[in-house]
Amino acid sequence: MIFRVWLAIGLIVATTGFTHSSAVATDGWMVPDIAKLPDDADGQLIRLGRALTVATYAHIGPGVADRSRRYAGNDLSCQSCHLEAGTRRYGLPFVGVYGDFPQYRAREGRIGTIEDRINGCMTRSMNGRALPDDSTEMRAFVAYIRFLSTGGKQDGRGSAKLAELTRPADPVHGKAVYGQTCVACHGADGRGKRRAGAAAGYEFPPLWGRDSFNDGAGMNRLISAAAFIHSNMPNGTNWRAPALSPEESWDVAAYLISQGRPRKADLDQDFPQRLEKPADAAYGPFADGFPADQHRFGPFAPIRAKITELGAAQAR
Repeated sequence: MIFRVWLAIGLIVATTGFTHSSAVATDGWMVPDIAKLPDDADGQLIRLGRALTVATYAHIGPGVADRSRRYAGNDLSCQSCHLEAGTRRYGLPFVGVYGDFPQYRAREGRIGTIEDRINGCMTRSMNGRALPDDSTEMRAFVAYIRFLSTGGKQDGRGSAKLAELTRPADPVHGKAVYGQTCVACHGADGRGKRRAGAAAGYEFPPLWGRDSFNDGAGMNRLISAAAFIHSNMPNGTNWRAPALSPEESWDVAAYLISQGRPRKADLDQDFPQRLEKPADAAYGPFADGFPADQHRFGPFAPIRAKITELGAAQAR
């Protein structure tokens, strides 16, 4: 793993001329400064990767003029989840991600490339179709993620950890929290606030409904959604001083994932090794005997204990 991280650093320095002196460091969080890249082919490809992240809908969304470029199935952008173009600490950043790949992916049950991971987002969060590995857009995404990973792994990836509840998360209470905290931006119907014009995306993205992420997306799992909300929402919240309590975050996340959204086909093919399935993956089949509602809302500790028990028995 260390070798892969430093290999990634070497590749960036060799192909872009970027060095650590071009990074913007804030409170120990280092983000490379894209403005200091040269205006050559590599720099342009990295900048295209950023543009695709910020305004996915304008480049490969369902409303672009060239129908062959309509890879995304909704008008979200990648930074709807990967905040500030994938650079915000604990906002699901791209920073440091490049060195993780190739990696074993339990969802697919095999070793996956970074291109596979990007296409997981394309077919789930973007509810669309896979980008060809050799397409300009895929090459740009990979170049941008590699560029942001110059400093290797840092503390601040993913979302900040959130202590789990010992009770099921409560979507009824979550609805009340949503009405108090989220409705001003995302709307009472969860459909967000769309910008005027074709292929213009959203000022505030939809959280459910036909133009949101599908039911196979990571954000449709309670642990991922609650931790993201606690670290980052309402927008502008700092992970050091969350606006919502842990209980409010769990419950509003439960309300969010209870709403209707596009269905992804063949979810029963995910996690072919059933004992590797995360406790909060709320679609079957399950190996542990717990009902779908407990996988959806928790508590998750009993599920994990059962999975551990079954794994130990299988290993004997």
